[in-house]
Amino acid sequence: MRWVRRSNQRGYFDHGWLKTWHTFSFGQYYDPNFMGFESIRVINEDFVSPENGFGEHGHQDMEILTWVLEGRLSHADSLGNRDTIVPLQAQIMSAGTGIRHSEFNASPKEGVHLLQIWITPDRQGLRPRYDQIQLLPIQVTNRWAGLASCDPVEGVLRIFQDIDIVVTRMDRDRTAEISVRPGRSAWVQVARGEILIAGERLTAGDAMAIKVTGVQSIQSLEAGSEVLWFDVGNKP
Repeated sequence: MRWVRRSNQRGYFDHGWLKTWHTFSFGQYYDPNFMGFESIRVINEDFVSPENGFGEHGHQDMEILTWVLEGRLSHADSLGNRDTIVPLQAQIMSAGTGIRHSEFNASPKEGVHLLQIWITPDRQGLRPRYDQIQLLPIQVTNRWAGLASCDPVEGVLRIFQDIDIVVTRMDRDRTAEISVRPGRSAWVQVARGEILIAGERLTAGDAMAIKVTGVQSIQSLEAGSEVLWFDVGNKP
């Protein structure tokens, strides 16, 4: 089984300083048919205007992964972390028993474009934590690079759920292959560019759910197509 979630089918809100697309139900957007996919609860695509951002707010019992596509996002949290996230950096927070944070675009001119991904953890009451990694262009160009995993190798973020998240940036006409293993599913999120997978053209913001075991081939139809692949354990 495969199904496609088109960019223009997502929930959309224009708050002036924030333009945001919701792949799954979130905040004011509710669709009972799109409450998440396996342990993936939220994939939001946000465009934050200069000198604006999300004020301090709290989260609990959620694994939150931030992936910046353009610009610089300033982060501060109740654990005392103060960082700026830029493209090719991935940040993760375990909200656990409770964490407060803010995210702000401090640039006076440049916008920030990001994906924020929420994963339901495999347990509640985790100790809150924060971590981030920096990837190099060579690590993601025409190859898969790990972002987060429940069993990470060095340079990959730990996530408390049975999920592996990888990313690639592909040159035009290049092909990447990846497998869906038995008992697992996959979510393919196109961050930018255009790809061909299983006979479907997907453009930036589009996604595909896959519940078919076997090798999947992804062809880039544009230079710089960027794809996130979620290898997800099926819920019992």
